[in-house]
Amino acid sequence: MHKSVLLEETIDNLNVRPDGIYVDCTLGYGGHSEQILKRLTTGHLYAFEQDQEAIDYSQERLKLYRDKLDIIKSNFVNLQSELESRNVKTVDGIIFDLGFSSPQIDDPKRGFSFMQDAKLDMRMDREQKISAYEVVNNYKQDELMEIFYKYAEEKYSRVIAKNIVAARPISRTLELVDVIKKSVPVKYALTRHPERVIFQAIRIEVNRELKVLESVLPDAIDLLNESGRICVITFHSLEDRIVKQTFKKYSEINSLVKGLPVIPDEYKPKIKLINKKPILPSNEETWENSRSKSAKLRVIERV
Repeated sequence: MHKSVLLEETIDNLNVRPDGIYVDCTLGYGGHSEQILKRLTTGHLYAFEQDQEAIDYSQERLKLYRDKLDIIKSNFVNLQSELESRNVKTVDGIIFDLGFSSPQIDDPKRGFSFMQDAKLDMRMDREQKISAYEVVNNYKQDELMEIFYKYAEEKYSRVIAKNIVAARPISRTLELVDVIKKSVPVKYALTRHPERVIFQAIRIEVNRELKVLESVLPDAIDLLNESGRICVITFHSLEDRIVKQTFKKYSEINSLVKGLPVIPDEYKPKIKLINKKPILPSNEETWENSRSKSAKLRVIERV
């Protein structure tokens, strides 16, 4: 079963108040949500999740806390509008765990894994139209190349994109792996495993992960009450860069007014960084759960 990464560190840094209002933007299989709910008395938790299987599992897991929990079947890009529709204007804390749950990766039917044969899919929300199949088979060669450069930072992006187009239609995950491996030198394929990052890039495109993250972080900051906190767990450098840059921007005085004797309120920092460097998993956690190795936790507080 899925283990929530950096669980204790995240909950400790969230500073959960028993009467507070909290949001778990990535419910998944309920690990972080359960720990928040255990600490609430009169407070409430709103949890976002697109994956119906994860929702079904978490509803059962968290049934003891039903009166304190609303599960919202939506992408967290809709954070502000979904909360407003429930008359929630401000909150005391927000969690983003940007990793994929083990059951999603390990289920061959979902088409996330480059190690198991399955239909190309990779959708978090299985009701959305665009899947990995559409990206691989319908995108132009230049579009594929751009995705591989941007999201995978893969040096053989051009030739991989060209060979994918030549091999169409590609409907299975292992068919795609075969095309990727044949597009690069043998030693590179054996040592660097480019299929790993190419699958990651396609998954990011299918679920619009980085665009959604860039869009939602400012909204999340605006929702926070004073002293409210946001905890974000990232799993690759592109995500972490977006989080780091956004938090830096909102924690500094606007450059337009820097140096003035009196800084107008609207130009003052909205947040402060709780940890200048990201919090990393312990050696014990990475030993127990290899998928935690790349995780980084960043925390801010509303001022």
